[in-house]
Amino acid sequence: MSQTRHVPVMLQRCLDLLAPALETPGPQPPVVVDCTLGLGGHSEALLSAFPTARLIALDRDKEALRLSGERLAPYSDRATLVHAVYDELPEVLDRLGVPKVQGILFDLGVSSMQLDEADRGFAYAQDAPLDMRMDQTTGMGAAEVLNTYPPGELVRILRAYGEEKQAKRIVSAVVREREKEPFSNSARLVELIRDSLPQAAKRTGGNPAKRTFQALRIEVNGELTVLERAIPAAVQSLDVGGRIAVLSYHSLEDRLVKQVFAAGAANTAPAGLPVVPERYQPRLKLLTRGAELPTEEEVAENRRAAPARLRGAQRIRAEER
Repeated sequence: MSQTRHVPVMLQRCLDLLAPALETPGPQPPVVVDCTLGLGGHSEALLSAFPTARLIALDRDKEALRLSGERLAPYSDRATLVHAVYDELPEVLDRLGVPKVQGILFDLGVSSMQLDEADRGFAYAQDAPLDMRMDQTTGMGAAEVLNTYPPGELVRILRAYGEEKQAKRIVSAVVREREKEPFSNSARLVELIRDSLPQAAKRTGGNPAKRTFQALRIEVNGELTVLERAIPAAVQSLDVGGRIAVLSYHSLEDRLVKQVFAAGAANTAPAGLPVVPERYQPRLKLLTRGAELPTEEEVAENRRAAPARLRGAQRIRAEER
């Protein structure tokens, strides 16, 4: 598999957002965490752009760690790659004896490798076993979810994680078909979704299976539950002056990031206090106005960048003891 196809999304903008925290000289080399290593495109750029920085990179996918390890071999003296899910960041830092970090990057998209390798079952455009686990050593795959979840639970997942308006219709077809024969491959599911949607619903928004596949992937990998823990934990791990950049790819992720950043940037003092005590002062400063979008040129060059939304924040105060 060629690694050259992998184009990191909004790369220069991410580097620019993190630069002030990683270029400031200090007694120790700055530490930057890539919470979603993937094929190592962002990590390689961070190591190259900030020659004094030390990188800690996390991924739950062992194959991604192996491939990016090869790519980052020239920087092996400054890079520590860890098999972990990103909500485990506090434990990882603890184990490595790193109290606080200066930069954190999340790229929440499914890695190009997972989409491009047919047998992983992430892509609806090719037939593959319905798996979708980012860490293939643990948990249940998408086929098991489809074949065993009660109908009501499947409807909830498709609505909540796929924002699929036709969830009920799709689930009744799934339940009817799985009784005849359990689901195992993606093509059968794609065809079933196509057949169960009204004409109007097929005309908009690309492949009609896209939302269902997104919902199953989020459920299989517990993505939103993990993210709910991961973003606050990452903010906690930032040193004062440290910066965090998060790339998300659908409204559910972006909303979650927005809420954590907004809460950190808010003054929480009761109304009418003449002087705001330290404990009510904002902990974060927002570095992006709303979510920044990729440029038209970037989307033309890399279609996977199209849905990306980037938010950044800077730690301006420590937690009150």
